[in-house]
Amino acid sequence: MTPDLQAEKAEVRQYFETTGFERWNRIYSDSEEVNKVQRNIRIGHQKTVDEVLDWLQEQGNLEARSFCDAGCGVGSLSIPLAGLGAASVDASDLSAAMVAEASRRAEAAGIPKERLRLGVSDLESLAGRYDTVICLDVFIHYPQEAAEAMVRHLAGMAERHLIVSFAPFTPLLALLKQIGQLFPGPSRTTRAYTLREAGIVAAAAEAGFTPVRRSLNQAPFYYSRLIDFERRDG
Repeated sequence: MTPDLQAEKAEVRQYFETTGFERWNRIYSDSEEVNKVQRNIRIGHQKTVDEVLDWLQEQGNLEARSFCDAGCGVGSLSIPLAGLGAASVDASDLSAAMVAEASRRAEAAGIPKERLRLGVSDLESLAGRYDTVICLDVFIHYPQEAAEAMVRHLAGMAERHLIVSFAPFTPLLALLKQIGQLFPGPSRTTRAYTLREAGIVAAAAEAGFTPVRRSLNQAPFYYSRLIDFERRDG
């Protein structure tokens, strides 16, 4: 990781330990203390989470599968996934504050600790082998080259499936980013990167994965390309 990226990661960690945690914890909750933009981001993110859960249930056999939720935030995906009977879910986030909130929510939901294991970690430090590795709405903090490297890293941990989401590069998003409206006002504190889908798909292919389905979830101020990659036989 270059010094610039290290500095950015430190900035992101600091943000999500302080004002960022307060803001995004409200967004990923039922709180009414959100503005219109934040509410739309909540709706868009929940669409992405719900679609992933639908895909996983369609694939079936959750009780025999292990999962890694890389960049779990407050547990929006990992808690319901564990509640659906997944054999094991290892969930982690760069922010200790986010992980503490995820732990609180998991306990309130009655999720056994042996089914959902939570920890503090950046993506680069993750290791292990899982049936399925999932990384949702985290690549917004990674420029193209670093995001592609992270796709290869996470794919190396996945036995069967890799599911990722990211803000796709489009002329419209490029314009919104340029004029500061992708995440307007106080919601836009750290850099937000849009990524070229072809590069993400190529990085997964290098690791032996091919896309089997994809979707685009949109709400005002939320644009997320979701792709389910499957390991090729042989």
